[in-house]
Amino acid sequence: MGKKPKYHFNQELLRFERIQKTAFDWLKSFLFHAFTGVSMGLIFFFLYLTFFDTPLTKRLREENEELKVQYKALQKQSEGLREVLDDLQQRDNNLYRAILQAEPIASNVREGDFSGTNRYASFAKMNNSELMASTTQQVDVLTKMVYVQSKSYDELLELVKNKETRLLCLPAIQPVLNQDLTRTASGYGPRIDPIYRVPTFHYGMDFTAPQGTDVYATGEGKVLQAGWRRGYGNCIVIDHGYQYQTLYAHLHTIGVKKGQKVVRGEVIGGVGSTGKSTGPHLHYEVHYRGKPQNPANYYYMDLSPEEYDMMVQIASNFGQTMD
Repeated sequence: MGKKPKYHFNQELLRFERIQKTAFDWLKSFLFHAFTGVSMGLIFFFLYLTFFDTPLTKRLREENEELKVQYKALQKQSEGLREVLDDLQQRDNNLYRAILQAEPIASNVREGDFSGTNRYASFAKMNNSELMASTTQQVDVLTKMVYVQSKSYDELLELVKNKETRLLCLPAIQPVLNQDLTRTASGYGPRIDPIYRVPTFHYGMDFTAPQGTDVYATGEGKVLQAGWRRGYGNCIVIDHGYQYQTLYAHLHTIGVKKGQKVVRGEVIGGVGSTGKSTGPHLHYEVHYRGKPQNPANYYYMDLSPEEYDMMVQIASNFGQTMD
């Protein structure tokens, strides 16, 4: 059964006339129905995408969740490794390096500074960007820490290999015979100047002894200076390596020359009273990395624990010095 024809009423002729559709009418009708169909199809398509996942979207969502779980697991592992490395660093700085007298490594050198870099900018447009960036940065820090720690152990190994030579060079005995400690006159610290009678800091230790008494090199090394120095009179300076130096002042005689190598216990001069001095004595200093140290801490090859305690008590008196 075909489509029923349509009619309209002609008021002039007072009769119904059949409507004849033109090609334009047919085109107009087709376009209307086509537009309506396409619109409805798009609406249903977007509704489907909104409330239902396509197989591809579902697979990508699942992969994203798996990656998120993996990143969180990696972050926990990184935190565990960080705790282990922190413990190794503490042992390295406070134990191994302290024993071998090596400078501790600063935390900014161990960890590096990745805060000002753009290496994590690529994560900004990704899902879970904060998690990915923080985890990647943590891995970078751990990598730097492992590298620095490895280099530190290499350095410590070299220090251990050279320990025997190092021990021979360290100033480890008293510069004059002082078995009964009666020659200890004044120690390291604030004292009264014997000439100007004002408080001053005494950077060494004074030993009283008759003029000409033997003065010994306290460790193996090379003579840097052997001659007159203002205030110190006849003076010898020995470089022991490993950033240690010792100074022997107010000497009556000098028995070594500049550039000469000496060993621990070798006689290098005689006690005197040259320079700024109030009587025959030896002024002795120990320097480490360019800074004066308390010489009383460097007699461990000469003194028993009891004698060391007595030496410290004698040297800590706050009387006047002899230079």
